Amino acid sequence: MGQGRLIEYPAARRVCGIDEAGRGPLAGPVCAAAVVLAEGFPLTLLGDSKALGKAARERAFAAIVERCDYCVAWAWPAEIDRLNILQATMLAMARAYEGLGQRPDLVLVDGNRTPDLPCAREAIVKGDAKIHAIMAASILAKVSRDRAMERYDWLYPDYGYARHKGYPTAEHREACRRLGPSPIQRLSFRYDKA
Repeated sequence: MGQGRLIEYPAARRVCGIDEAGRGPLAGPVCAAAVVLAEGFPLTLLGDSKALGKAARERAFAAIVERCDYCVAWAWPAEIDRLNILQATMLAMARAYEGLGQRPDLVLVDGNRTPDLPCAREAIVKGDAKIHAIMAASILAKVSRDRAMERYDWLYPDYGYARHKGYPTAEHREACRRLGPSPIQRLSFRYDKA
């Protein structure tokens, strides 16, 4: 299956896409989103969230939250430290699914695993480039997490969260060495190594 090829599912089925943002950072929560696209949703707004520019992501985000059934959910740094990042991600995805206003017939999850859900589900590697509902979930998760990290930057300005969003940049690691871990640090991650 080529990376650019979109996969279509029968229109009669309510298909939910689920994706996450924030597995790799050293600080902050992991965010998951579940989206059931509304009939007639303008698919041209969608794309791989990592390839879309910020303005395009924001436009798509606004359209998704206005027109679609969705839920954004989180697993917090303490949960990540207690469970591990994979299990915390699955927890956030399950929370997003549970928060939907309707029960989908099929859940499609970006990646190679799915959370334990009471419905038909399938993992799609690189699904955020192939499945419109996953693209929408990816956009919601990324924009939501970026906004959260910008708010954390206001609370903890010396860490630079608005710039690096908690990812392991030289700036972030240096702030951790200089100041110690912030209250949103994932203590199970090696935030202090060079």
